[in-house]
Amino acid sequence: MKVLTHPLITHKLTKMRKIETSTKDFAQNLDEIAGLMAYEITKDFPLTPVTIQTPLIEMKTFEVAKDIVLVPILRAGLGMVQGIRNLIPNAKVGHIGVYRDEETLEPHEYFAKFPNNLPEAEVLILDPMLATGGSAAAAIDMVKQRGATSIKLVCLVGAPEGVKHIETLYPDVEIYLAALDEKLNENGYIVPGLGDAGDRIFGTK
Repeated sequence: MKVLTHPLITHKLTKMRKIETSTKDFAQNLDEIAGLMAYEITKDFPLTPVTIQTPLIEMKTFEVAKDIVLVPILRAGLGMVQGIRNLIPNAKVGHIGVYRDEETLEPHEYFAKFPNNLPEAEVLILDPMLATGGSAAAAIDMVKQRGATSIKLVCLVGAPEGVKHIETLYPDVEIYLAALDEKLNENGYIVPGLGDAGDRIFGTK
């Protein structure tokens, strides 16, 4: 697990945590944090040599070697897509729909659609919150079943319980957070957290 403590990430996350933050500002800061996190996450991506023609001469340089696929977990993960695509406009986007049973907290799949290049791609699973880890684990299973081998889980706020769950099940999946919070409460919400990210992004509560 890596916690990205860039001052701009921390500053924008503080804005998101505030109860008085509007839907517009919450979504905008989520978008911006996702872009800042992507800049850090991709710094070790492999490069491949290429030869190009500039306006002056031919030169040898490098390009990112693998395709990048973003896989937001619906709904809240959608709020992270555009911030990353602003940096990586050619990234393809899959979608995973997982809902959490309010009583058992167990995840249930209701939607899955992916591009066909998962086995060759760098796959970034996106969800603002890593709480119990159930939804993230379901998403990881779904992309692994379709051949993904290089997977990163990108979340804003994580609880220790969720991090431990994913690290235990999937030691090969790197976890990136903007903050590691204190704990889960009795309802499975992250504390101090930032509330229900999906509702705050889309103004549904």
